[in-house]
Amino acid sequence: MGDTALRFIDWLADAGFSLWQVLPLVPVGEAGSPYWSRADRAGEPSLIDPRELDPGNDADMAAFRAAAASWLEDYALFEALSREQQGAPWWRWPAPLRDRDPAALAAAALRHREEIDRIVRVQWRFDAQWRRLREHAQARGIALFGDLPIYVAPDSVTTWSEPAQFVLDAQGRPDPVAGVPPDYFAEDGQLWGNPVYDWPRHERDGFAFWVRRLRLQAERFDLLRIDHFRGLAAFWAVPAAAPTARGGQWVSAPGHALLQRVTAQLPQLELVAEDLGVITPDVVALRRAFGLPGMRVLQFGFDGDPTNPHLPHHHDHDSVIYTGTHDNNTTAGWYAGLADADRDRVRRYLGRADEDVVDALRRAALASVGQLAVLPVQDILHLGAGARLNTPGTITGNWSWRLPQDALHADLARRYRELNGLYDRS
Repeated sequence: MGDTALRFIDWLADAGFSLWQVLPLVPVGEAGSPYWSRADRAGEPSLIDPRELDPGNDADMAAFRAAAASWLEDYALFEALSREQQGAPWWRWPAPLRDRDPAALAAAALRHREEIDRIVRVQWRFDAQWRRLREHAQARGIALFGDLPIYVAPDSVTTWSEPAQFVLDAQGRPDPVAGVPPDYFAEDGQLWGNPVYDWPRHERDGFAFWVRRLRLQAERFDLLRIDHFRGLAAFWAVPAAAPTARGGQWVSAPGHALLQRVTAQLPQLELVAEDLGVITPDVVALRRAFGLPGMRVLQFGFDGDPTNPHLPHHHDHDSVIYTGTHDNNTTAGWYAGLADADRDRVRRYLGRADEDVVDALRRAALASVGQLAVLPVQDILHLGAGARLNTPGTITGNWSWRLPQDALHADLARRYRELNGLYDRS
């Protein structure tokens, strides 16, 4: 989030782009996934530029600490206790700590005071660096487009500090767990293992938990993608002991009431619905009822069905268009891996030879009638499968790709400024 990020924003502006979409900023899980987070409001420490000094004095940090007290103190204590308990999940902690006995928590806070202060300082630096980044983005005309994971990890400060918001067993373990049924990415579905929400409880308290989550996002971003939006209409609940997600079932969720509350409380936050996967009419109706753009991914369009909604001739303005997402292969890698018949279909649709297909798909995204078009930086750089960021349904080998130094240069910026201008995207 230091000077290299500011220079990246400068490159985006020079190249005629208008927004930067990022993955969730939350502390990641052991496998690096930002969708398996231990804290849904804290920032990932490794994003901090260590070369930058503290953003102020102790009084400034105290002011930040007071403003963030609603989540920061629990987070810092949770992390300190997790280390004390050698990484054991919170439901295996001694009962007074597991059940948040006030006297046990007070003693733990005193015992770990120095560690808690260190964690608070890290979050203070994260907040200050992100604010600087956002101010620079605003000055250069770049909107920041965030991503809200719909779920949190089972072993998280969120489930420990607010267990009543989730469906947990008597020890605090999730049952059922979240996932999705079989789809394009996985023939057995995806068994995510996240705890699902106790939606009746959320309705009774006016969705206060969600308003708190989203208020912080509104402070950090101009737009926000709601990951797995379909889970707000109905979610796939899988028994905790099930070996795959095939044994799950759909359970209704009060998405309409939730979005009514959120839009009334946070009218400044523009939302985008991640509506990929198994999408039923109730999901479409929910999205449209609140005027939320959905997503179209060009890589999903070439299955031989001319009515496929991901094909450019079926796009509508109420969409965000992608060549691919963080869950797809790079476009070059995807095309190289297609069967001969599928590659022929892509060539015929685009009217381009093999060596021009990636460029044609980038142009198709920019030329679409969708109100936003997003190009993964791997596709901007025309990188192959080795630059893939994530393969859904797998837990190793993901989230490790990094942007090569100096890959985004002035000549490339001039090229994309021309393309963004040509397609009225500047």
